[in-house]
Amino acid sequence: MTDVRDRPLASVHVRRAAGDPRRGWLTADGWVVPVALGRGGILANKREGDGGTPRGVYHPRRLWWRADRFQRPRTFLPTRPIRPEDGWCEDPADRHYNQPVRLGREHNGDRLTRADHLYDFIVEIDHNAAPRIAGRGSAVFLHLARPNFSPTAGCVSMTKQSMLRLLRRMGQGTKIVIG
Repeated sequence: MTDVRDRPLASVHVRRAAGDPRRGWLTADGWVVPVALGRGGILANKREGDGGTPRGVYHPRRLWWRADRFQRPRTFLPTRPIRPEDGWCEDPADRHYNQPVRLGREHNGDRLTRADHLYDFIVEIDHNAAPRIAGRGSAVFLHLARPNFSPTAGCVSMTKQSMLRLLRRMGQGTKIVIG
């Protein structure tokens, strides 16, 4: 008989915490972990730069991780090591909006190689992905939280321990329900 831990989770749920719209709880398969949410809380009508974490049902696309800092974590997701030139386009006027880009003369964007540890593990989700609509929000990820769990720019963040536990059970079919 196969153990349920040998297959991806069907879903994870992210809800705001009582009393602070910038904090929340992620629940999955009977475990609950604290998360930081966007400075604008969970929003149904996400816009670029509003700081909101988008309400909805999403799926993870792949895991990006800092291979220079960590071994590839166990996961059912496709993986990609983060390179120094990797970035994410957040310019609604750019044809590469809300997509990974190679930073350089042609592209500016959110650098994925950071001095801090927030982007040591990034789960790319399919928010505003098909179709991509300019201005509806970009670079919404699951990533690591700051030590004080301060708000994100619209992502969902958690401790490294929680992220690694979640990654072990996350696959492309896992629903991420926010709200």
